[in-house]
Amino acid sequence: MIVGIESTAHTFGIGIADKGKILCNIKDSYTTESGGIIPMEAAAHHKEAADEVWKKALGEIGIGEKDIKAIAISNAPGLPPCLKEGLNFAKKKAKKLEIPVIPVNHCIAHLEIGRLTGAKDPVLLYASGANTQIIAYASGKYRVFGETLDIGIGNFIDNFARLIGIGFPGGPKVQKLAEKGEYIELPYSIKGMDVAFSGLLTNLKQKYEKEFKIEDLAYSLQETAFVMLVEASERALAHTGKKELLLGGGVACNKRLQEMCKIMCKERNCKFFVPENQFLLDNGGMIAYLGEIMWKKGIYVKNKEIDNLDINPRQRTDEVEVSWK
Repeated sequence: MIVGIESTAHTFGIGIADKGKILCNIKDSYTTESGGIIPMEAAAHHKEAADEVWKKALGEIGIGEKDIKAIAISNAPGLPPCLKEGLNFAKKKAKKLEIPVIPVNHCIAHLEIGRLTGAKDPVLLYASGANTQIIAYASGKYRVFGETLDIGIGNFIDNFARLIGIGFPGGPKVQKLAEKGEYIELPYSIKGMDVAFSGLLTNLKQKYEKEFKIEDLAYSLQETAFVMLVEASERALAHTGKKELLLGGGVACNKRLQEMCKIMCKERNCKFFVPENQFLLDNGGMIAYLGEIMWKKGIYVKNKEIDNLDINPRQRTDEVEVSWK
């Protein structure tokens, strides 16, 4: 049994994996009625929720702490206060149980969990709060073929949600508003396989101040931003010659984004894969899943050395040596 702990941003999650299967996936998330995520408040939430989520996870499948072989922790990338709370909790439990810790890159966990869908060698469109990247495996690493030049797609949507006075996370509420909207032309910013959202956000603010309908703004935001992501993904598929597209990250829960990707893949004669929503949102299950893969390859920090393990808030996907493949 490998326990995975997720705490990179708003979610404190614990999953348990065994023999390539995720046995449970419990989480507790920080939310707000208005405004965005406040890192110190989110970290305080994680500290308060940790013991209860741990008990629920073990209780759901009826195991004891003695059954745990190692703890996988998402130590990179993410919000430093949140990462620190997760790592401190993982170290405390590992020391008590005298077991190793497996440091897992959160972004790569989003990609590896795609194996559960049957994807073999995909291009990943990773669309989450802080991260927007188009990733594929080549020559021993997960390479970034395209990415945002400013803010992540999720943060962009949350900024718009904050502007119009709805809380965090904003994505589901914006998707609901968009169902009643009509298209308004917005700036379209894509450079090769890279995208940018800050100019689009500025234009949305200007239109909001001119009292455009928020439903129309929400619809146009999705149509414009998502087409940018799909275009960049299609270029990556053409560049790499791969025949599979995998969605990952919380924004990938959006049904309109999924629909656009399906259409593009059908036209290119590519296969399209998207995990269950529970594995798109931040979750401990994907950390446990990748943790078990790494554990089997001997990639972990021994118990007596875990005090040397630290967070890496800015670690890039393409900095990680993928030595388990």
